[in-house]
Amino acid sequence: MVKPKKHLGQHFLKDQNIAKDIVDALSADNEGRRILEIGPGTGVLTRFLIGKYADNLVLIDIDTESVKYLKKHFLDLNDRIVEGDFLKMNLRAVLGDEYAVIGNFPYNISSQIFFRILEERDKVIEVVCMLQEEVARRLVSPPGNKDYGILSVLLQAYYDMEYLFTVDASVFDPPPKVQSGVIKLRRNNQVKLGCDEVLFKKVVKQGFQNRRKTLRNALKPLNLPEEVKAQEILNRRAETLSVNEFVKLTNDIASGGNIKV
Repeated sequence: MVKPKKHLGQHFLKDQNIAKDIVDALSADNEGRRILEIGPGTGVLTRFLIGKYADNLVLIDIDTESVKYLKKHFLDLNDRIVEGDFLKMNLRAVLGDEYAVIGNFPYNISSQIFFRILEERDKVIEVVCMLQEEVARRLVSPPGNKDYGILSVLLQAYYDMEYLFTVDASVFDPPPKVQSGVIKLRRNNQVKLGCDEVLFKKVVKQGFQNRRKTLRNALKPLNLPEEVKAQEILNRRAETLSVNEFVKLTNDIASGGNIKV
């Protein structure tokens, strides 16, 4: 067996029913599309994935011991079991066109995984994943909620998102100190946001950097144009703005010029 490694944030799911539920959450139209499993560990999800997506399944794991285990137990996938770091790999060379992502994401790098998914958003059509419950709920949180944050806005700009179910800590080896949550992201039709997307990201990050402040104060480092400073929206906090309102604000700020992106 593979020994869970603390420095990799490994907590191996033991419950086969939950594993099946996670795999079943992938949309039916993914058949024929590449499926990437991130951090398969000992293959608890892989066993169910291989029944549906055997010809299109790719596994990526950074753990050498896990890769050896997987290659021994899933011989038909041998050439599609890749040892490497998802955060740093040339994914297009491995996966090609559109693909879906599934996995039990390590708690300690789940945010980094989502930022990488955002970079690949023109290729990543769907994501079904398990991560820390608190983070999962934060990502799907709507505007006006204290859990709504930077990644909530950035992901919801490009994906339709839903919280599926909660997973108890007792079904893992070793048990984590927190509950887990399973969420689903489905790429929306938004190819372009209709604004400078680099500036959009900067406005969102700056707005939430001091989330207790109004946007008028939080966005001061951007040297807002005078006509923007007069807007009523700046009296609100970042957590109250929808994606569309952030897009409009970004366009208003860009129209004033002299903004360093």
